[in-house]
Amino acid sequence: MENHENSVPEENLDNIENNVESDNKTESAIETDETTTINTVDTDAKIKELNDRYLRLYSEFDNYRKRTVKEKSEIIKTAAEDVFKAILPIIDDLERAIKANVTVTDVEPIKEGMQLILNKLKNSTQTKGLTAFDSLGTAFNPDTMEAITHIPAVNDEQKGKVIDELEKGYKLGDKVIRFAKVVVAQ
Repeated sequence: MENHENSVPEENLDNIENNVESDNKTESAIETDETTTINTVDTDAKIKELNDRYLRLYSEFDNYRKRTVKEKSEIIKTAAEDVFKAILPIIDDLERAIKANVTVTDVEPIKEGMQLILNKLKNSTQTKGLTAFDSLGTAFNPDTMEAITHIPAVNDEQKGKVIDELEKGYKLGDKVIRFAKVVVAQ
């Protein structure tokens, strides 16, 4: 009986163990809640920081886009201005030639004057990067030429080659800005 008095019934031991486990779980849950709260605060701060960075980058990009549109517009205006400044003296020369040709009976000086004006125009456009390319006698190239018509070739050597050029082709730098209009032998 002695053993009986000092011993704790097994049911009570199970209850005590369950209470201890429950207390441990509660402490663990409290620690987890505190950690979660700290993590939530850190996450919220990080979200605010990233959102702020995003807004700043978006604003910076929008300003960059507006600035480049404005700069592009200015470049186009400046380029057109330069071309027209180069052409204005040629227009003046043509106007003077027309005035001088009113009373002239000899055609030879008129031809010379027109040739001088044409040369001046070609030089002005070449300084701006415009170059004419020859297509007469070359093989037809659809990247730089437009075939207006095809005619039968006189011999096999002419087949696929340009035999007449109706309009010259022009390049601005490396870009074709006007295709040569040609007649191709078949």
